[in-house]
Amino acid sequence: MINNLIDFYLKSHPVTIGVLILLSIYFIILNWVFFYRYFSLNSWLKSESASLESLLLGATTVNENSFLNNFIKSSNIVSKEVLDLAMLAATKEATKGLSILSIFASTSPFIGLFGTVVSILDTFAHIGQTTGSMSVISAGVSDALVATASGIFVAIFSYTYHQLLKRKSFELISYLQMQSDAILARKA
Repeated sequence: MINNLIDFYLKSHPVTIGVLILLSIYFIILNWVFFYRYFSLNSWLKSESASLESLLLGATTVNENSFLNNFIKSSNIVSKEVLDLAMLAATKEATKGLSILSIFASTSPFIGLFGTVVSILDTFAHIGQTTGSMSVISAGVSDALVATASGIFVAIFSYTYHQLLKRKSFELISYLQMQSDAILARKA
């Protein structure tokens, strides 16, 4: 296994190695963003769920741990405008990290494809300098396709993580909206 990696490193074009390093960095970052945001959104979701449940069971205001509590305390009058502002702030906070996952999902395949194109060009350049058979071409092309496969691999995880976090954010905003509506209904 180690010998195969060393052989791949020695045969590959430097641009391909650079592309694989960049995609590795992408993969590390997207996993960090996903797991950090996933666990923080889950914690926030539990807090808002408990707050909504207490409101529906007859509490007069949201729980102390609710995101809306900060806006309600800071305002003298609880109004639709204050709660709308809280919803905008919550949406901004809940969707943090989604843009980087979206960017990674859309650019990773292109980065991998760039590495593949450069490697294939390098393979054809070597064929022109020597008498190359089909085995030289197939070995060069198979090594080059590793970059494309890596780009697609990173994009799949990035897109999946983006969709999961987007759904969690939607659930969270829904809980906050229900709390906001319950507060306004009690006030009326």
